[in-house]
Amino acid sequence: MDRLLLLETRRCAPYCKEFVKPVVLLLAAALACAAQDRILWSDPGEIERINFANAAGGAEPHPSPPFYFLREHLGGSSPKVIVRDSAGVQWRAKGGLEVHAESFSTRLVAALGYAVESTWYVAGGKVEGAKSLKRAAGFIHPDGSFWNASFEHRDKNLKAMAQDWAWNSNPFMGTKELNGLKVLMMLLSNWDNKDVRDRRAGSNTGIAERWVKGRIQLIYRVTDWGQTLGAWGPEPRPKGWDCGAFTAQTKSFVEGPQGQYVRFGYSGHYTDDFKNDIKVADVRWLLLYLGRITDAQVQAGLTASGATQEQVACFSGQLRERINQLKAQTQ
Repeated sequence: MDRLLLLETRRCAPYCKEFVKPVVLLLAAALACAAQDRILWSDPGEIERINFANAAGGAEPHPSPPFYFLREHLGGSSPKVIVRDSAGVQWRAKGGLEVHAESFSTRLVAALGYAVESTWYVAGGKVEGAKSLKRAAGFIHPDGSFWNASFEHRDKNLKAMAQDWAWNSNPFMGTKELNGLKVLMMLLSNWDNKDVRDRRAGSNTGIAERWVKGRIQLIYRVTDWGQTLGAWGPEPRPKGWDCGAFTAQTKSFVEGPQGQYVRFGYSGHYTDDFKNDIKVADVRWLLLYLGRITDAQVQAGLTASGATQEQVACFSGQLRERINQLKAQTQ
């Protein structure tokens, strides 16, 4: 029985109230918790019909002003506050340099079957009752106004767990689904691939759980897509949402084949144990889905994420060139 199962056994024990004997209770809890599914990817269905003007998950919920201040969120590196909108929905409102990239990249990643939080770009607005702010004081002005924010909605049916996961040690090692996610990270130049090994600095992987028809589903996901659409590289500094840097590295995105593997020019917080096991077959599988994304969808997602017309043209063109490089490896 692995460590995760033991932790889940303790979690499940209180639900087995019909059992009174401690030994029977523990056994029943263990059996209940064994009925769990670990999920990294789900079939996204008709990708061509997904409206990229909407955030991951669809048109609702959508941030609906006015917004009311609940508290400041001090985690991570960007200024954040928790707010409630006019419909009573809670959002994590985030300012700083990552809002555009995060809004677009979560749309693309979700459209390809990977789990992300629904994230909307909000050009500006006002938070009523914001006070005693610390880090968010540079994001939320004294009158409550703000500009350029991402609003993230947390699915109430998903409970974030204390455990994270590592790129080099997880239940999906060697699968096309895991390697497809790695290719997406590289496609978007997401250098910030920290994981459970970096918990003190802040892991960007996570596990959430939900109950579906009496079974536990453990959803494995990347939790931060803010450092995308810029330059890759191991230096721990903001490099996202920079189409000039993104363009400069496109020519070295795919370096070519090496036997059954594909070589990439990417480097990040983790490099060798991240990129060196991608097979041609993994790329071919990902293209079954990525290859169906249209330029119009990409452009709609970029526009909805606050990109200028120049940025829309630049980013969409470079993403298409990178996808074409992937296609060339499978022919």
